[in-house]
Amino acid sequence: MSDDIEMMGPVDYLVVEFPGNKMTGEGFPLLVDLVERGIIRILDLVFVRKDADGSVAALELRDVGGGEMDLSVFEGAASGLLGQDDIDEAGAALEANSSAGILVYENVWAAPFARALRRGGGQLVASGRIPVQALLASLDAMEA
Repeated sequence: MSDDIEMMGPVDYLVVEFPGNKMTGEGFPLLVDLVERGIIRILDLVFVRKDADGSVAALELRDVGGGEMDLSVFEGAASGLLGQDDIDEAGAALEANSSAGILVYENVWAAPFARALRRGGGQLVASGRIPVQALLASLDAMEA
């Protein structure tokens, strides 16, 4: 197992909220494309809903989007990395009456680079992501 881990690229997660439970599915074909092109590998994909009373529950794929979207391509996208505590934590970040997708994925594109760094003795000591909104706000502030 440790050999498999040594071969992996960086692993990230996203929690994407859909206020008012309005999920259109527009991004799903693009997600499938990323997988098919070998850019990412989905490790876990879980959908949750937060009700008006604040309770959070995992959704079955057939219940996402009111059952109007065919998400069967994502069946079995579960490595077991996400547990109830992760679902609860994601739910705490959501507004009431909303749903979300929780995606854990490997950056397959970065695996050769990550392996080379590890072989050279490198260790990841920090990482992060700058939200596009924050980047735009910073650029706007610089122009002002």
